[in-house]
Amino acid sequence: MKIYLGADHGGYKLKEEIKNWLNEWHFSFEDFGATKFDSEDDYPDFAWPVAVKVGHEMGAMGILVCRSGQGECIVANKAKGARAALAWNEKTAHAARNDDDANILCLAADYTSMDEARKIIHAFLTTPFAAEERFLRRVNKVKKIDINL
Repeated sequence: MKIYLGADHGGYKLKEEIKNWLNEWHFSFEDFGATKFDSEDDYPDFAWPVAVKVGHEMGAMGILVCRSGQGECIVANKAKGARAALAWNEKTAHAARNDDDANILCLAADYTSMDEARKIIHAFLTTPFAAEERFLRRVNKVKKIDINL
C-alpha cells in the first residue's frame, strides 16, 4: 500500500512526525508537501494533488493534516474516487475504514495530540473495509455519484 501525505502550515509539524511513524511501521509513502513551514500557504494546494492521486491509484491511501482537518477534507472529497474522512479518535478512524472504505484520513492538528494522532493513523491504516452487503451498497452509491459528476 502506498500512502500519500499532504499538509499546510497548520499541519506541517504533525505531518513531519507522521513520516517518522510510517517509516517505523514500514509503510511506503510520498510527501506532497508542504516541504517547509510557510504560514501563508493554502490547504487546497496540498489536499488536491493527494486526493487526485489516491482517487486514481487502486489501493492507495492518503493522510491530510491542517488545523481543523475540515478544509482538506472538503477539498479531498471533490476528487473522483477519493473518500476522505475526518477522524478524531481510533473509533472514528476504524469506522471510516470498516464501514465506509475511506481512503483518505484527515486530521485536525490543533485538536489532536501527537499520541492520539499516532493511534488514529495506525487504526486507519490497519483496518480493512468490512465489505458487508450494506457497506458495499452504500460505497457503490457513492461511486455512482462520482460517475455522474
